[in-house]
Amino acid sequence: MSELRTKAAHTEAIRQDRRVAVVVNTRSRRGRRHYFEVIDQIHALGFEPMAELSVSNPKRLRSLLDQALETRPDLLIVGGGDGTLSSAVRHVAHRDVALGVLPLGTTNNFARSLGLPLDLAGAIGVFATGKVADIDLGMAGDRPFANLASFGVSVEVAGTVKPWLKRILGRPAYPLTALRVLPGHRPFRAYITVDGKRHELFTHQLNIANGRFHGGWQLAKDVSIDNGMLVAYQLGSGKKLRLLGETLVRATTGRWRSLAGGPFVMGREMLLETDPPMPADVDGEVRLLTPIRLRVVPNGVRVMVPDDFDDR
Repeated sequence: MSELRTKAAHTEAIRQDRRVAVVVNTRSRRGRRHYFEVIDQIHALGFEPMAELSVSNPKRLRSLLDQALETRPDLLIVGGGDGTLSSAVRHVAHRDVALGVLPLGTTNNFARSLGLPLDLAGAIGVFATGKVADIDLGMAGDRPFANLASFGVSVEVAGTVKPWLKRILGRPAYPLTALRVLPGHRPFRAYITVDGKRHELFTHQLNIANGRFHGGWQLAKDVSIDNGMLVAYQLGSGKKLRLLGETLVRATTGRWRSLAGGPFVMGREMLLETDPPMPADVDGEVRLLTPIRLRVVPNGVRVMVPDDFDDR
């Protein structure tokens, strides 16, 4: 872990020295279309990036992030969807460099959790007018994550949803794909142990969140990405129609209960077991298999956020 400046000193360095590097995933929903616009707008703010890199092959993302960090920027600007940004989070975690987020994906859950404008001009403007903040880092086993670990039907949806459908429809591509996947999906039992208490669920879908958003919609009115807690919750139950109903209500009305009144389990550390063992979708990448121990690392990642962001 590198020695970190104070957030105020880091913010001042970005505004004065303007040492930035830029990495844009041009395979993301809007990355290819807006790449040159992004670069032009960053230059227009007075930044002269030490690296301007486009990612056309996802397999090269990690090496290009490393290449950008070798220029020793104060601000690493990354454009792409949640998977791209999750990889960037892993690169900057515990380092004296802030992550600047360009929301170029389909759902942009991470950008929404940071309170960023979703239009390019607004998001880029934050690099000049915003501030440096420290947010929580989730850990699933030894794998860091920024936003969400999910289990159940969403894992199958993530592997099934067509890229062209996401490009055309955006967020609705996921619930529409779920309609096709759900009839053949089998419910499972999940056991979540928090602070010595074991909770049992029977469901089609379980999420464990560090951030505030899933599928582009807010999880609960008072979820935060910097409160030092993970939040576990199920959608629906073991009944397919109930899962479908709850998903549609949230997707169309945005109605979410408060953490105090909803079916949420909260804690700094959780042990998740499932019957049968199940794969996990961790910020868009299906890598791990239950049982999994999840925990939160408070203030594990440094990011650039709007000046009115409530930095605890």
